[in-house]
Amino acid sequence: MLKPEIMEYYQRGGERDRLAAGPGRLEFLRTWDVLSRVLPGAPADLLDVGGATGVYAAPLAQAGYHVRVVDPVPEHVAEAAARPGVTAVLGDARALPAADRSVDAVLLLGPLYHLPERTDRVAVWREAARVVRAGGVVVGATISRFASLFDGFVKGYFTDARFRPMVERTLAEGVHRNIGDTQRWFTSAYFHHPDELAGEATEAGLVVRRRVSVEGPLGMTGARLAEILASPDLTGLLLEMMRSVEDEPSLLGASGHVLTIAVRSSAEAE
Repeated sequence: MLKPEIMEYYQRGGERDRLAAGPGRLEFLRTWDVLSRVLPGAPADLLDVGGATGVYAAPLAQAGYHVRVVDPVPEHVAEAAARPGVTAVLGDARALPAADRSVDAVLLLGPLYHLPERTDRVAVWREAARVVRAGGVVVGATISRFASLFDGFVKGYFTDARFRPMVERTLAEGVHRNIGDTQRWFTSAYFHHPDELAGEATEAGLVVRRRVSVEGPLGMTGARLAEILASPDLTGLLLEMMRSVEDEPSLLGASGHVLTIAVRSSAEAE
């Protein structure tokens, strides 16, 4: 299901702590903030596709949701299944192990990253449309086309001559192929241009409601971001202010991640 280099990347266990500090922590807080406003109320049935170790599934289950994780990495499935209230199975986002119209919402917070072919990404959205009930919500996370360019300067990656060709290909084609440092740089992936997002979900039969920037430029503020997240008051202010601009189209490309929020039309016959 996953290319060997992608499987190896995730089997190293980086997803376990990635969302605990710095830009990852901001990504989690902002994603959770958006989910808290767009998901149906608990107890609803949620399918967390590409849910990794259950970092979102666990608090969702604690909040009263019925959550099932589907992930292609065996280690992720085992760890997610061990979390209270969460069930987890191995599976491919393009062929979900779920019945038609069986869940109230689908989270795609990972699978769209690693499918360079548009037909595969549309297939993921189409599977989500198949399993979600009429009126149900599908939330898809994507990485910005410009993320590696920004990371190259913020994290100093451009000091390695191998990094620039990677960035140039990503900017031209969206395909990020790690040809150098598999320990520091993100694995093979597809980085979306904001203008692509609505078309993929729409082609799959969903109705796109919103595109939301997650971190915005704040994800690149380094040590200052750590100071902000260490203060409950500043963190609360950050989340409040980001809500006010999260739909601003001009900020989408400057955010490391973007959420596309779509629904299955309630007009469809059950």
